[in-house]
Amino acid sequence: MKILLTSSGVTNASIAGALVELLGKPVAEASALFIPTALYPFPGGAYPAARAVSGERLGGLGWKALGILELSALPSIEEEAWVPTVREADAILVGGGDPLFLANWMRRSGLADLLPTLSSEAVYVGVSAGSIAATTTFVETYPEPPRGADRPLKAEDVVFPTPEGDLDRILVTGQGAGLVDFGVIPHLEHPHHLDASLPNAERWAAHIPAPTYAIDDESAVRVVDGAVDVVSEGVWKLFTP
Repeated sequence: MKILLTSSGVTNASIAGALVELLGKPVAEASALFIPTALYPFPGGAYPAARAVSGERLGGLGWKALGILELSALPSIEEEAWVPTVREADAILVGGGDPLFLANWMRRSGLADLLPTLSSEAVYVGVSAGSIAATTTFVETYPEPPRGADRPLKAEDVVFPTPEGDLDRILVTGQGAGLVDFGVIPHLEHPHHLDASLPNAERWAAHIPAPTYAIDDESAVRVVDGAVDVVSEGVWKLFTP
């Protein structure tokens, strides 16, 4: 399948054009399934999950048909009830939130195994955690221990310097879905994500055992037939081990 990994969804004309090109048709003629699972570990996560489904940067782009695929429900459902729906969708939209929680449910639900078998015309679109969880081994920062029951492969305390003072974070290493062989750090240079400033992203990337793309909210990483490039109207940086 084709892959478009974003920091904050379809935020500009370049990313919108890339999505249409990957789909091979206008969004209004395409069907999509939205995965909100990554938001549930956060207090009150059901509300931002609902907003994300209809948000103008992904779910609310004007799809011909839009469904919800809740990963935590899939193990209790016969595959015949949901696998054909996934196979028939033009796009799988994977929202942001907690990538550790999301990646675990991608594996436990069977979706991680299913995705590589989808049609070459299908498009995986990730937002933030949805982009991080698509990688093989990922690293994410948490202000406090992850809330989900699933444990990371490794966790360590780090301190990121910022103009507003030091940020104490937990650097968590997790196992992703393995759709791509590089890492992703979203929200580069975002004022609300000071741990993802360019100097801090370099330290962050040093913990990822693969080339790592740090992308801001105006950028996306595109993968077609194994070829990787960046679509951007903002800033991005590739770090190599």
